[in-house]
Amino acid sequence: MSAGSSRTADEPGGLTAAYRAVRVRIGAVLVLLVLAGAGWWWTAGQMTGMDGGPWSPLGSPGWFLVVWTVMMAAMMFPSVAPTVALYARMTRTRQPLLPAAFTVGYLAVWFGAGALALALAALADIIPGDVLAWDRWGRPLTIATLLLAAAYEFTPWKNACLGRCRSPLGFLLGTWRDGWSGAGVMGARLGAWCLGCCGALMAALFALGVMNLVWMGSVAALIALEKLLPWRRTATTVTAAVLVGLAVLVIVAPNAIAGPAMTPTAPMG
Repeated sequence: MSAGSSRTADEPGGLTAAYRAVRVRIGAVLVLLVLAGAGWWWTAGQMTGMDGGPWSPLGSPGWFLVVWTVMMAAMMFPSVAPTVALYARMTRTRQPLLPAAFTVGYLAVWFGAGALALALAALADIIPGDVLAWDRWGRPLTIATLLLAAAYEFTPWKNACLGRCRSPLGFLLGTWRDGWSGAGVMGARLGAWCLGCCGALMAALFALGVMNLVWMGSVAALIALEKLLPWRRTATTVTAAVLVGLAVLVIVAPNAIAGPAMTPTAPMG
């Protein structure tokens, strides 16, 4: 290599700068994947010995909100990693910790979604007679939730939200704000688009058993499939087919979902 080539590689726009940018993006992805792995491990420990059936009891508000937020980190970080990694690259010369504020803003939206789930569970508890018990309204509500979630896969709102989630550069350029508060706001906006994209799948998770690692992992896999695979329409069609298949399974073989241990009184709350 000539001396001129060596100098070019060391220039800010040359190979050295490019390698540094790649390292920043890879580092951000690895951090999120490690956090996701830690979240799965911790959540599995918290769920040990729990019922895990449809419309699982949510436990105390404080405990549930902590577990829920860690769950969202475990489930969402792998699919949101490309956006956070690109943001880390774009801000590496300003504040290297801005991606952390971005991520906190993102999780804040999912924390709010968990608080909404708690409020709905509290409303269900007010109604006498354990309406979410499997032998009352729990089973038909599970079927309806799964079918509605499948139908949502083909709506314009789902298409718009998924498009934002699948286009990291377009999202960042369209919502850019400087500073720490800007990072938090941008993260929250991404979280809102992600909630619009995956909210129906999360409703399906509650219907199947939010405290069940198998269903948690299955929904996380569908989310990653939709956000990361290049065949966008195929991915959403597969998700809808899986949801319809589960609804049919609840109709023809309810114990395959609920399990024989489900009691007639298993409300969500």
